[in-house]
Amino acid sequence: MTFNPATLFAVFFYAFAGLLVISALRVVTARNPVHAALFLVLAFFCASGLWMLLKAEFLSLALILVYVGAVMVLFLFVVMMLDLDIENLRRDYKKFLPVAFLMGAVIVLELSIVLIRSFIGTSTPVQPMLEEVATNNTHALGMLIFVDYVYAFEVAGVILLVAIIAAVALTLRNRKDSKSQNIHQQVNVNSADRMRIVKMDSDMAAKQDSRGEKQ
Repeated sequence: MTFNPATLFAVFFYAFAGLLVISALRVVTARNPVHAALFLVLAFFCASGLWMLLKAEFLSLALILVYVGAVMVLFLFVVMMLDLDIENLRRDYKKFLPVAFLMGAVIVLELSIVLIRSFIGTSTPVQPMLEEVATNNTHALGMLIFVDYVYAFEVAGVILLVAIIAAVALTLRNRKDSKSQNIHQQVNVNSADRMRIVKMDSDMAAKQDSRGEKQ
């Protein structure tokens, strides 16, 4: 019994896509933030499988190595260090539902505009690539990131750096069981603050030595 490659492709595609949708929904509905982060890891794995089916091998492996292997580990550490009070955060969430629905509607509208302009009425790529570049997705991705959209890529890197610094700064709370450095005091320290000079008579040391020898 042989399987049609198109049928096998469709089976794997719908399996990965369905699991991706379910895990994405669990990310926003899970009560425990650690569980939400783990469902996000599952969503990344499913997205990686979809990219592998679309023959974007570099993006698929980069998603697993970079996001699952590094970024999600950072997310888990930040979530654990923040020690979030979930009950307190969920107490007044109903007051923010109108704003949340408004932002969700704006995001859905933006995505709809992008999808409509990308797939409806478009038969050829906006910027056709050379044949030797189009056959290698890694080369094509490098040309897009570091040639065509290099400034946007650098801006995205700066935004991610600011987000990481902000996440680390949120953990530096003044708690009794936490220790932190005061850089201002360390820089402005004087020798008198660190060392105390005590004057002693010279005969006192000699008397102590003689007593030790007698004993």
